[in-house]
Amino acid sequence: MSQRFVNFKRSLELPWSPNPATGSAAAFLWGPRQSGKTTFLHQRFPEARFYDLLDTTLSAELSVTPKLLREQILAARPPVVVVDEVQKVPALLEEVHWLLENTATRFVLCGSSARTLRRRARNLLGGRAVEHRLLPLTSREVPDLDLDRYLHQGGLPAHYLVDDPAPRLKAYVNAYIREEIIDESATRNVPAFARFLQVVALTHAQQLNYANIARETGVSPSTVRNYFQILDDTLLGYTLEPWRKSSRRRLVETAKYYLFDVGVARALHPEATVVSEGSDLYGRAFEHFVLNEVRAFLAYRRDDRPLAFWRTHSGYEVDLIVGDLEVAVECKSGRQVRSADFQGLRALKSEHRVGRAIIVARTDEPRTTDDGIEILPWRTFCSLLWDGALV
Repeated sequence: MSQRFVNFKRSLELPWSPNPATGSAAAFLWGPRQSGKTTFLHQRFPEARFYDLLDTTLSAELSVTPKLLREQILAARPPVVVVDEVQKVPALLEEVHWLLENTATRFVLCGSSARTLRRRARNLLGGRAVEHRLLPLTSREVPDLDLDRYLHQGGLPAHYLVDDPAPRLKAYVNAYIREEIIDESATRNVPAFARFLQVVALTHAQQLNYANIARETGVSPSTVRNYFQILDDTLLGYTLEPWRKSSRRRLVETAKYYLFDVGVARALHPEATVVSEGSDLYGRAFEHFVLNEVRAFLAYRRDDRPLAFWRTHSGYEVDLIVGDLEVAVECKSGRQVRSADFQGLRALKSEHRVGRAIIVARTDEPRTTDDGIEILPWRTFCSLLWDGALV
């Protein structure tokens, strides 16, 4: 493990929105398991009072007597309190709520799933807390990012940093099923959910077909929809909706589904041991990487512009639409861009006014076609993105 990557600086900021009356404030920090939330918070708030609810003794004590939190904060009066894995003891939200109304303490409530809190708590602090997400590592956070390593191992720090990620990735998936699915009783049919995860990995980054997934999983389509909701709630995946604004072409209406991390998607795939250059899996992983870069950039800057993809029934497709066509992005994992690679963007440009039309590829030099389509090396694209020069 290289120390130069261990102390990376995350791009997420946590601005406060203080209560005018008391000066108190609260923020939720959500993030998938092992995304680096605890490390980030220790770096961001080194003097904070930490409550780590993975400590079973502490979580048991606070579960029995939640008011202990209030009493300890009133005695110590710390300026900042971090409650890690807050979903383990939902009753603490009532105590935090009281402290926000009656003290100047600021709280960061951290967790990997809001599912339990929404089910067991009456509210998530009544809108008093700003919500943030910490996503997998980005190119801006990893100096000299090794793309092939990233596409194979993913962007979770503990996975990207090791030379052999397979045992950790397998343990990650098993821990997810055990702790999020079994322990939280998200579903009683655990074998079916495990099969569902493999089917999702097989169809990752492709258009959803609930009936086909249900048939492969051995459950009903309504159960499959519930399973996808579990993935959303536990931050294991997200939906990319189709662009629907067209007056001339018949567009697809079916969304795509992405698992949150490139490496986890590969680990769940029953046949993918290696992501080989030139393979379909490599191309899908590269597209996933680019999408995650844009998604993280917008999330960290609290920019709510929607993301979508564009696809016609005749087969033209553009991988990513940002906002109201401010940027249209086609992802090509090859080292050469072929004439056929321009077809989707040109079809889109023939119908809509597009701010910037970009092909992101593994080419060496940027260039621009006569009709204004930019071909950008992936590093150039990522650098422009994080510098705020694209969106």
